[in-house]
Amino acid sequence: MVVTHLPKLHTHFFISTPPPSLYTHHLSLLRIPKSTLTTAAAATSSTTHPPPISTPDTHIQIPLQNLFVPPETDISATSTPLTARILKGSNIVLSKYANDAQVVQAEFVKSSVSTEDCPSDGLPEFALVGRSNVGKSSLLNSLVRRKRLALTSKKPGKTQCINHFRINDSWYLVDLPGYGYAAAPQELRTDWNKFTKDYFQSRSTLVSVFLLVDASIPAKKIDLEYASWLGENQIPMTLIFTKCDKRKKKKNGGKRPEENVEDFQGLIRDFFQTAPPWIMTSSVTNQGRDEILLHMAQLRNYWLKH
Repeated sequence: MVVTHLPKLHTHFFISTPPPSLYTHHLSLLRIPKSTLTTAAAATSSTTHPPPISTPDTHIQIPLQNLFVPPETDISATSTPLTARILKGSNIVLSKYANDAQVVQAEFVKSSVSTEDCPSDGLPEFALVGRSNVGKSSLLNSLVRRKRLALTSKKPGKTQCINHFRINDSWYLVDLPGYGYAAAPQELRTDWNKFTKDYFQSRSTLVSVFLLVDASIPAKKIDLEYASWLGENQIPMTLIFTKCDKRKKKKNGGKRPEENVEDFQGLIRDFFQTAPPWIMTSSVTNQGRDEILLHMAQLRNYWLKH
């Protein structure tokens, strides 16, 4: 099936209006047709917000208005406790589209040096991008349960092409070049940025970008700039916080991953109208693996329907 190009929505960046209702569809974070906006029913905003809830398995307090509520999902329409519907270690509410999430088959298809060279079969795809050495290849291997599907290297910045991996013969995981590797030649770094950003802006089958951020260290300027660039260009984005198994010793001034996750969100909050979806992960313990696949499934299935 060839999926035609779906128009981008221009509601991603912060505007000076009252906060959207909790039940307002986070349409700006998913590339979907504009026509769906006319059928989105939002609940009336309240002047007071309920107390925050804790995301399962973390100590992060999430205000209800900072949850990611997928389209066509009304969290008031069920007797199931809300905390039972939030993916562990995330701010993402499960929707009726979260099915067919398991990876049964995964295969490398091709490496491309330009968007024009990428596969043209129209299958939906999710792009993984992040700072060099953030653990991108390790996460991809964890998602497909294959140790060497995406080769990892002790030398950051090895990925220099747009690499497509076909999953279950029905969608793609895309491994993009890492950014911010200081040892790479300046000319090469410029080329990576150019064709990666061209891919984001012109790839019609891109469902969402998964931006990987190292949660074991404080927020990096380059990650904040990349997140803001995605927002400015209305590119659908999910934050994937990696290395959440690493614990810093408080006596050395280090922060827990949960603290770094909260800090990062605070630094980008003013750039976005609605809170981007985020998931805490670890390739060592496989934390977040199933949650990422469920989130991809509900985005993918909604995208295909519309």
